[in-house]
Amino acid sequence: MQLKDRVAIVTGAGQGIGASVAAAYAREGAKVAVVDMNGEAAAQTAAAIVGAGGTAIGVACDVSNREQVEAMAAKVNAEWGRIDILVNNAGITRTAMLHKMTAAQWDQVVGVHLTGAFNCLQAVVGGMIERKYGRIIYVTSAAGVLGTIGQINYSAAKAGILGMTKSTAKELARYNITANAIAPGAATPMTEVIRTDEKFKDKYLDRIPLGRWAEPEEIAPVFIFFASDASAYVTGQILAADGGMTIY
Repeated sequence: MQLKDRVAIVTGAGQGIGASVAAAYAREGAKVAVVDMNGEAAAQTAAAIVGAGGTAIGVACDVSNREQVEAMAAKVNAEWGRIDILVNNAGITRTAMLHKMTAAQWDQVVGVHLTGAFNCLQAVVGGMIERKYGRIIYVTSAAGVLGTIGQINYSAAKAGILGMTKSTAKELARYNITANAIAPGAATPMTEVIRTDEKFKDKYLDRIPLGRWAEPEEIAPVFIFFASDASAYVTGQILAADGGMTIY
């Protein structure tokens, strides 16, 4: 088992890629805190992991809320004594063309993706520095690399994650803490419109050299790599698991 006895927090793990990553980590021996704004979804994912023989707890948490994040991290520390792995996966979309986007739509998306990732980072990094060990994994997107139409808030937040990843890696390398980012292909409920709407799906599929959508289970092994000792000498990197969509 590549993650035996490690303690992991996976945000946005009530469904989609987050749920698949949480389950994959548990199969590799990690104790997993399944964190989601939807507490019922978090509990269901955690229960499925426990039912399959893994170790997990569900925690309701809005990552854009600093107090909730600190309480979530305290609960995980109280349960298992430390936090080794943080996966900043939580995300939302509020779609609108830029000239019609409201300030609230901007703030909500940036608050979850960017501020939320920072909140979680600060909540766990003290213990990682103290123990001289940690794995920080951010989730970005092709939208953050290439831009997109109708989601300037999402693209800006995901582009910000790229800078956050590199800065985290440079600041924390001295403490044996790595930080990397994954840009997954369209495999989440947030991309359901793109994958199913006739106006969008063919257009987007044409941009993917592999010619098909990703499944969450195909993305999870990349998260295992960045959380495991196999990536001990890899930090500050962005890995696109997107079927070739962002090939330059």
